[in-house]
Amino acid sequence: MRSIKLSRVIVTLCMGFAGILFIMPFLWMLSASFKPELDVMKYPIQWIPTKWNMVENYRQVWAGAVPFTLYYWNSTKVTLMSTALSLIISAMAAYGFSKVIFKGRDTLFLLVLATFMIPTQAILVPQFIMYRWLGLFDSHIGLVLLASSGVLGTFLLRQFFLGIHDEIIESARIDAAGHWTIFSRIAMPLVQPALATYMILRFIWTWNDYQNPLIFLRSDSLFTLQLGIRKFADFSGEFYSLMMAGAVSAILPLLIIFMIGQKQVIEGVAMGSVKG
Repeated sequence: MRSIKLSRVIVTLCMGFAGILFIMPFLWMLSASFKPELDVMKYPIQWIPTKWNMVENYRQVWAGAVPFTLYYWNSTKVTLMSTALSLIISAMAAYGFSKVIFKGRDTLFLLVLATFMIPTQAILVPQFIMYRWLGLFDSHIGLVLLASSGVLGTFLLRQFFLGIHDEIIESARIDAAGHWTIFSRIAMPLVQPALATYMILRFIWTWNDYQNPLIFLRSDSLFTLQLGIRKFADFSGEFYSLMMAGAVSAILPLLIIFMIGQKQVIEGVAMGSVKG
């Protein structure tokens, strides 16, 4: 019994030490964004600044020569629209592949799942040509459509939809409920933790996406935050305090969305671990 307690203490200490190592770069970035430029590279590291320059650093980020606010708004708009559309498409497809019986359902699902194995870089040229032909190049609508594909979301949500007992679906059908009613009023509420998990993942992937905006956007007024930070680095790349202030501003929505949905994510992981 004593050896079990000792092993738990050791594991807890090791995990705590690993957690500190993982969070140290973020703490340094946060600390550097509050400092004057001359104090950023001082050694040993001053984790708590002796001189604070927070207001000036963030003012230069948000009200400087680079339209950071515009890029922030563009990223917010594209990310929210992409996440909502991807969530709807993935949930509807997952319900169809799990609870709607039709000929060739499993074969079609395997074909859809196989597309996940194709590297995105391999289809960039066909996508570029097709978007130019459709008139979606250099537009936010094009970015939203690119990010709305949700093969991983379809697979993830399908596993949770399969966990819903068929007796519940049959009872609803006996009461003359159609597939849309069953999907929206019965199935969706039962898989809320999975929806929240995929929503957070999709939000993070789209917010951090650099490749698609770089290739499919040309107008400066349409740039997302990732391209904006790269442009900001060209203007102030020698000033690490300003770069860190921009980086902290960029990851702030990710922290907020995770803190809001972390309970649902934990429930989703717990449901997935005991399923089957």
